Amino acid sequence: MPIARADLQSFLTELLQPSDYADYGPNGLQIEGTETLGRIAFAVSATADSARLAVEGGAQALIVHHGLFWKFHGPKPLTGPFARRVFPLVRHGVNLFAYHLPLDAHPEVGNAASLARALGMVELEPFGDHEGRPTGIKGRLAEPMAAEAWRGRLGAVLEHPVMMASPDPEAPVRSAGIITGGANRDWPRAVRERLDAYVTGEMSEHDWHESQEAGLHMYAGGHNATERFGILALMAKVEATFAVDCFFIPSGNPA
Repeated sequence: MPIARADLQSFLTELLQPSDYADYGPNGLQIEGTETLGRIAFAVSATADSARLAVEGGAQALIVHHGLFWKFHGPKPLTGPFARRVFPLVRHGVNLFAYHLPLDAHPEVGNAASLARALGMVELEPFGDHEGRPTGIKGRLAEPMAAEAWRGRLGAVLEHPVMMASPDPEAPVRSAGIITGGANRDWPRAVRERLDAYVTGEMSEHDWHESQEAGLHMYAGGHNATERFGILALMAKVEATFAVDCFFIPSGNPA
């Protein structure tokens, strides 16, 4: 059933509250297209591939976690690879919506909350702090697992290899904090909050040493892999609310 762009935009704004976050780029409508939406595509990132596949799939909107515009990039000319992301959407009237930190942190459809539920975690609470707002979720495992065994569980849920830094692979993991994507610098918060483990998407060389030396089990399951969960949960929410046709565009990005 076709819906109005304005109705979708209002729904996403009310659900995700993007104005509450001091983000690294604009949240919400980034490219304005047609006013009526009969089909909506979802993807982790706005890329040349996701733009092309959204157009080929007959979508009038593409909703992503990683949009096109970031403060650290500065002004960008509409040439080269960037143009190949923008022009297909503009030429075909495809609206682009992007929600970064609001989708990371949301307690229902957020990346961290959705991953935590997929892992069977319980007693979920907000976790992390970016300028006064949480960015993830913490909770307890339904049943304690050895650190190495939980790495296997993570890998199965993520469908992606998981890097682990652990002071003892046989030690039990009872609690964990999750901030998906590139939040490798936030592991000290898990130590301060006396959590056993910390899950994110990436890990640097010094994180591997320092986290385990601090007594923490740290896991990195891939930036893209850990951030599929929120956009999939958001797609299900939009489908259930509007009964509009939706489809997901996966990425082959292993990072």
